[in-house]
Amino acid sequence: MRAMLLDAPGQPLRLVDLPVPEPGPGQVLVRVAACAVCRTDLHVVDGELPEPKLPLIPGHEIVGEVVRCGLGVDRFRSGEAVGIPWLGRTCGRCWYCRNGAENLCDHPGFTGYTIDGGYAEYTVADAAYCFPMPDAYDAVAGAPLLCAGLIGYRTLAMAGNAERLGIYGFGAAAHIVAQVATFQGRSIYAFTRPADLAAQAFARELGARWVGGSDQQPPEPLDAALIFAPVGSLVPAALQAVRKGGTVVCGGIHMSDIPSFPYRQLWEERVIRSVANLTRQDAHEFLQLAPRVPVQTQTTIYPLARANEALADLRHGRLQGAAVLVPDQP
Repeated sequence: MRAMLLDAPGQPLRLVDLPVPEPGPGQVLVRVAACAVCRTDLHVVDGELPEPKLPLIPGHEIVGEVVRCGLGVDRFRSGEAVGIPWLGRTCGRCWYCRNGAENLCDHPGFTGYTIDGGYAEYTVADAAYCFPMPDAYDAVAGAPLLCAGLIGYRTLAMAGNAERLGIYGFGAAAHIVAQVATFQGRSIYAFTRPADLAAQAFARELGARWVGGSDQQPPEPLDAALIFAPVGSLVPAALQAVRKGGTVVCGGIHMSDIPSFPYRQLWEERVIRSVANLTRQDAHEFLQLAPRVPVQTQTTIYPLARANEALADLRHGRLQGAAVLVPDQP
């Protein structure tokens, strides 16, 4: 099979030929139809996340077709469309796994980070951490749901019943979250890079009540703010934007350092919290909800061999929505 391989952080991915992997007990072999490109992939490739498996096939927003099931797998059959997300396995034994917080497992495995992922024509995955894909989505449209959608959904849940919702960083996750939040009857206040007119127009198309630069304050206090851009300076800005008792949720796995800020901005029971990974329950809930909204993903397709170009476009803010790698494109 063809795959894009990371030999060391900071280096471009290499197109290589590798043997098709064999599914072990409890695993499925999946022919990859599409793999979305996530900002977390950038953090892995750029060396901002420590100790990746090396060499590594990145990618954790995978949609494909089951080719073969390993010993003991009875929840999928050959030919079934499945999604493979970031959370690739958990230990099932630690305190977190035993108390409904498997996203915080002490001994996890992550697709495209510590487990080979979907920048390839085939991949293997633990069947217990794969999910049937909704019939409403083809592979390209469905791929961004597997992380931008899932992590966005968990981030939104952390905002509780917030009605006035700020979203900082209007990329792949935000464009899905905005649709879900609007479906739930919330009002969206979108914050983009200053003067990024394309992103601001995109936010308006998705029904944002107010759109402005991340250096601006909204016209009224927010109940909660969700931060998807990996920029630490947005945290104090968001704290200033939320009301007393409001919540700022950091939805990314990596963020630049948060600068110091006056305690007055945090006072009055404002809350800062982070989101770490996802649970399988998140996936079950969101993949049932998405077709009801219905969530429509905006995607730009790249052939597998152009993964470096897709990563560069994401890095430099040249995308609206999500980049998706498709192995069988010429």
